Amino acid sequence: MTVAVPEAARVLLDQPLVVDLATVRPDGAPQVNPMWFLFEDGLIWFTHTDYRQKFRNLQHEPRVAISILPEGDPYNYLEIRGGLERIEPDPTGSLYTRLAERYGQGSIVPPDAADRVKIAIRPTRFSGNALKK
Repeated sequence: MTVAVPEAARVLLDQPLVVDLATVRPDGAPQVNPMWFLFEDGLIWFTHTDYRQKFRNLQHEPRVAISILPEGDPYNYLEIRGGLERIEPDPTGSLYTRLAERYGQGSIVPPDAADRVKIAIRPTRFSGNALKK
């Protein structure tokens, strides 16, 4: 299911903000981690490795929640709910490098590049105070 991206959400998604990505562990417990991201072609992209818990969480339960807090205005938050669209191998760490550049860290190839994957999340719902302004 594709939903329209509200303009107020797009403004936040276009910024290099650190977001909180919430997933569900196989035992039902929530897990939240700060993440770099890229919004492109209607998808929210993350980089990760194929051996960590968050990767296993997404394979078990593909639904996620993402929280974005604008710098200096945490009450103007955006919540995005969505689902795993796809996971792509990224053995050169190209998305990590692209994100490192986006977040001002320079052109970095991660040491775990061989284990890297690109994770695409399709937004299904937008909510939060950012949309009420």
